[in-house]
Amino acid sequence: MSEFNQRARDLLRRFPLIDGHNDLPWALRERAGGDASKVRFTPPAEVSADPGEVNLAAPVAGLHTDLPRLTAGGVGAQFWSVYVPASLAGTPLAGTPLAGTPLAGTPLAGDGAVTAVLEQIDLARLIISRYPQALELALTAADVERIFAAGRVASLLGAEGGHAIAGSLGVLRMLYALGVRYLTLTHNANVGWADSATDEPAAGGLTDFGRDVVREMQRMGMLVDLSHVSPDTMHDALDVAAAPVIFSHSSARAVCDTPRNVPDDVLARLAGNGGVCMVTFVPAFVSAECADWLAGLKAEAARRGVDPKDLGQLFSLKPEWELAHPVPRATLAQVADHVEHVRKVAGVEHVGLGGDFDGTPDVTVGLPDVSAYPALFAELLARGWTEADCAALAGGNLLRALREAESFAARAQA
Repeated sequence: MSEFNQRARDLLRRFPLIDGHNDLPWALRERAGGDASKVRFTPPAEVSADPGEVNLAAPVAGLHTDLPRLTAGGVGAQFWSVYVPASLAGTPLAGTPLAGTPLAGTPLAGDGAVTAVLEQIDLARLIISRYPQALELALTAADVERIFAAGRVASLLGAEGGHAIAGSLGVLRMLYALGVRYLTLTHNANVGWADSATDEPAAGGLTDFGRDVVREMQRMGMLVDLSHVSPDTMHDALDVAAAPVIFSHSSARAVCDTPRNVPDDVLARLAGNGGVCMVTFVPAFVSAECADWLAGLKAEAARRGVDPKDLGQLFSLKPEWELAHPVPRATLAQVADHVEHVRKVAGVEHVGLGGDFDGTPDVTVGLPDVSAYPALFAELLARGWTEADCAALAGGNLLRALREAESFAARAQA
């Protein structure tokens, strides 16, 4: 083991690595045929041929995440995404701000997604409770530190996509009560009150109700997650925000020019806000060549009448597309380039990591799964990063943002 690898592993034993986004709950649901109730956790001594049954205490083929690899990767805390696709949404609930408006027809504002997100919260909490020796639910920054000190992975929940609240602040408050500690305002499509980075602009950023969502999230202490949203939405949210915001899994647009990444003018505002951009490892957001390849796949999907924003439909075309268009590869060094760019523009206090493991069919070379975090820190140490810089990146910055969000909420509620 190289000197830098040994230093990286030692560092992650002492400072909590907090990853901003992991889609294991949805990956398990998909393995069970899309039915969360059919996910089963087999005892360690048993092996099952049912794809819906899994033993996370041992290596699991076909996933990026299991308990042995979390340990090998030095993961101290994980935001488990309770993602649901926009295709599960219905129509706006009666009495919500979108009902009866020109935006009422949007398929992204309805009650179908509420049921699904509750199921995903239930599944994520089931995972945590099934492996109490390794995982524990965390609701606060203090919880994260306590659980990490006890040798377990502090497990936080993050909801991905504002369609999950069905235009209701009451639903938003209930998600917080169930343990959700961030909400990504959109996913791949607009939600009526907020524009997505990968959809045609409709609201021009945030609507008045969208601003109310941001205010209510911060009043409760829920982190506002700006991954997936348009630059106008990013700026509107920062205009409203009185507490730190985050990007749970986004990289730097100046390094890889894709709509899912964060422009420099937004990164520059994080210092004033106290927010954190958590750099992701998704190849199409890391490498320009990979971004171009994905853009080609989306164009082909649109040509065939397939919605490019529906990841399930989009990736169903992937095997055929690959035959004529070999997939380029992103590298660990390119991820480090994104980390360094965010540091250069926003400051070392405003950069973190959000791998998006089990939420992407392709992985970056050198970062194949959750066991690989020490390799990234070894790369940064070799580039001259100090231990203090690495500790801030690993989790110090996110912990500070979470504490500030909690402090603001306490004052707002007083």
